[in-house]
Parts: sequence; C-alpha cells; structure tokens
Amino acid sequence: MINKECSAMRAEQVLPDSINQTEIGGTTIRKGTVAAFLANARVWTDPNASKAAYAEAETDMVDALPALHLLGLFDVLEIRDHALRDWVQVRQRALQSQASAQSQANSKEPS
Repeated sequence: MINKECSAMRAEQVLPDSINQTEIGGTTIRKGTVAAFLANARVWTDPNASKAAYAEAETDMVDALPALHLLGLFDVLEIRDHALRDWVQVRQRALQSQASAQSQANSKEPS
C-alpha cells in the first residue's frame, strides 16, 4: 500500500474508501493518522492549551509516531516548531531503540 517508489499517488490508492486502516510490519495505520497528528501538534504547541489537553495531545502523538515513521512523513517534511521537532526526534530515537532491542531479543530466541 505505501509507495516507496518515486511515482505519484492519490489518497484512494493508499487506502480505498471502503478501507479505514491497514497494517504494515505489525503497525496499524488508520485513515486520519496524519490529520490527527497535525491537530494534536497544534494543541501541544498552543501556550493557551489546558494541561489536560496538552497531555492528551502528547499521548495521542506518541501513539501515532510508529505509523508516521512508517509512512515516511518526517523524511519529507520538517517540523517548524523547534520544541515539537526536538520532542518528536527524541521519541523516534526511543522507538528505534526499542525496536532494535526487540529485534535482538527475537534473534536470540531458539527456533
């Protein structure tokens, strides 16, 4: 479903209207993941957001990062807000470390 080649795509080629989510490499990617991340980023960077809204936005963004990483969102777009960009980079490194550790643990299990 995700096009890693250099060719144009329309939204319905990624997920047709009849499908709301897909799974890639064990990660579920839902329609609306990118839009939800953008909405949550606006809340996270809003100095007038309540602590509860900020915390909810942060939790939802953490949950979305594996899907956004698989989609390659941050390979082609750079986050302008420095604090948000740093926050995403720290979380992405943590996710990559966890994935690496899990992969090493799985390779040590007897077949």
